[in-house]
This record gives sequence, C-alpha cells and structure tokens, in this order.
Amino acid sequence: MMKRKVEIFSANCPVCVETVSLVKNMACPDCDVIVLNTQDAATAKRAKSLGVRSLPAVVVDGKLAECCTRGINPDTLRQAGVGKAR
Repeated sequence: MMKRKVEIFSANCPVCVETVSLVKNMACPDCDVIVLNTQDAATAKRAKSLGVRSLPAVVVDGKLAECCTRGINPDTLRQAGVGKAR
C-alpha cells in the first residue's frame, strides 16, 4: 500500500514550526510527512509550481491543501487600505 505524501513547505519561522508540529501530530502511520525548506532554490521553485503563495503551506499527494491557497493578493491588500492615504 502506498503512503499518503504530506509535504510541508516551511521558512523555519515560529509559525512554520508550529504547523510542522500540528501536521506531524495529526499524521497517521500511512502518512509520509516531509518538511521542505523554501530557502533552498529548487524547493522554492517547486513550491511556486504547486501554487504556494504563502508559508507555511501543506501539500497532500501533490495538491495544495485548501487552507493554504489564499496567499497575498494585491486586490485584497488594496481593499484593506494598503496604498491609500488615511
């Protein structure tokens, strides 16, 4: 039986470390959890190709988890007031 591949793209910041811990605690024996450092150029390139837009991000069996799809969006930032005088 093939294991489920769970990849965590991390920048090794405290938020990323917390996510790694959460995922590892949730994982079952059939989950292969792999932590990837996005400071590595090849890892960062792969993360981008998977649609990762912010960190930490979790990819399960090659698909970016729904909770990780939002990322930074210029339109959302404008709506929040970035680039506008008070």
